[in-house]
Amino acid sequence: MIRVLLADDDPLVRAGLRLMLRGADGVEVVAEAADGARAVEAARAHQPDVVLMDIRMPGTDGIAATRLLTADGAGAPAPPRVIVLTTFDTDTTVLEAMRAGAAGYLLKHTDPDDIVQAVYRAARGEPVLSPSAARALMDHAAGSVDGGGRVTRARARLAVLSEREREVAAAVAQGLSNGEIGERLYLSLGSVKAHLSSALTKLGLDNRLHLALLAHDARLGEDTDQV
Repeated sequence: MIRVLLADDDPLVRAGLRLMLRGADGVEVVAEAADGARAVEAARAHQPDVVLMDIRMPGTDGIAATRLLTADGAGAPAPPRVIVLTTFDTDTTVLEAMRAGAAGYLLKHTDPDDIVQAVYRAARGEPVLSPSAARALMDHAAGSVDGGGRVTRARARLAVLSEREREVAAAVAQGLSNGEIGERLYLSLGSVKAHLSSALTKLGLDNRLHLALLAHDARLGEDTDQV
């Protein structure tokens, strides 16, 4: 069973999510919380696999709670996968969520079936990103300036990757699936997975969303002299 924690200050939203997930095979809602602090406490007590996390909640907000959960693992062998589920899709909130360690970002008007599939995907360790959130990341990458040295720092981190790993990272940043990356780079699916796994290990990252964010910051793929 995939154990799920619902964190939202609106009881009607929690009730709707609970009913939605109740009909999903292999999914169990093990706890609910109305704010970020209680979400962290509930996660430590119930050790969910996936957390559906609102951002704007009283007291400890969803970003801070996500940071706490992904940092300490909520007392479990591995941190829960946090999917931010919110009404906000600005580049600032998407970036904050990703940097806090979120494994996914969805809007509340997402189709119910897609939310259920997102829970399955997150439990398997796959990234989950709504189209509008992906666009927000792309807009950030296109409009960002290196005022604080972010591009320089990101490129310095990516310098540890091989040329092939950087190509895979650039493709991940463009939102391509493993199959699409294989077709573009003329690689087998197994090779794509191996390069991706190696890149994540070298960079100390948890998932491909964080790799995409780093590649965006480095503007990987925009020119031939990036790293």
